[in-house]
Amino acid sequence: MAQAILQFGTGRFLQAYVDLFVSQALEAGQAIGGITVLQTTGNPQSSARLLALARAEPYPVLLRGLRHGYRIDETVHVDSVREALHADRDWADVLEAVATQVQVIVSNTADAGYALSDADTADLFRQPAQTPRSFPAKLLVLLHHRWRQQPDAPLTLYPCELVSRNGDTLRDLVVALGREWGATPEFTNYLGGHCVWVNSMVDRIVSSALDPVGAVAEPYALWAIEQQTGMVLPCTHPAIVLTDSLATFERRKLWLLNLAHTFLAECWIAQGSLPGQTVLQAMDAPSMRTPLEAVWLEEVLPVFDAEGEADAARTYLDEVRERLLNPFLEHRLSDIAQNHAQKKQRRMAPVVACVEERSLTIKQVRLRAALAGKYDDQPP
Repeated sequence: MAQAILQFGTGRFLQAYVDLFVSQALEAGQAIGGITVLQTTGNPQSSARLLALARAEPYPVLLRGLRHGYRIDETVHVDSVREALHADRDWADVLEAVATQVQVIVSNTADAGYALSDADTADLFRQPAQTPRSFPAKLLVLLHHRWRQQPDAPLTLYPCELVSRNGDTLRDLVVALGREWGATPEFTNYLGGHCVWVNSMVDRIVSSALDPVGAVAEPYALWAIEQQTGMVLPCTHPAIVLTDSLATFERRKLWLLNLAHTFLAECWIAQGSLPGQTVLQAMDAPSMRTPLEAVWLEEVLPVFDAEGEADAARTYLDEVRERLLNPFLEHRLSDIAQNHAQKKQRRMAPVVACVEERSLTIKQVRLRAALAGKYDDQPP
């Protein structure tokens, strides 16, 4: 039986995030329905997970960490996944579900999830039973089929990929692909004007997968969703926050959590790149914790003060600090240090640029040294 929510992706993040939220909301009668998960790859591990999900039995999510000063170590059983399909095998069922029952589409594809495939052509409009290769093409064909069946039915899409303005980005990509395939103006207007593509920011560390299905995650979770007219929420949940200012949530996460990870990686490199060192070990080491606290206090928080976000930034920082001290999480600095130069530009450079643009009198010695590749782990 088709479910109200179609989910692209079977990975551990969505299992411990959207699927968990919907499961808890279903218990309270505050969700629109269950979830159909859709596997789109041939990965053997994903296939084993799909078989487990297809049994529609509750699976465990282990919530481990600190929350408001308390140590959390509990297991939540998630039962929102009611159906599991594979795109290559069950495409006809997916088409039928989207045309009739689906109200919300959620996705969390891989890093290359928005990449197009040369194998996908406009012939798929005339042959919808053939499974497209790329994620955007799959969406385009599904939405075209739905438009032909029930063009007035509401549909909301929640891409959860770590892409700025993810809803706008995915919408523009799908609309452009439709135009390339010669879509009619009526269908193009349906894509851009009737379907609701939601920008949102996801925030939860899901540290590992359980076999064959389930995950280990931190207790903290936030899904910041930008308000839009006509939007259908998959559920109501304490972790879901509706906002008219998504950028403020993105900025706090980028400048406090993500920046902290990258600054610890900078310290790790400057101190000789000790193999296997974790974030928790770094937070327990004064040679790393002390300069990080100084960066937060002297070089980042004053920028939030100037932006009028002093209280919210400090509240979020308290949560970030607690998350970095998670005794259960083995988050290796060597993993964080991958693509380090690019991460510094994305996570540190905007904070420095904001100071320059507003002509603020904040020195930001450590951040500037890190960006210049000259951080030497010595006090400024």
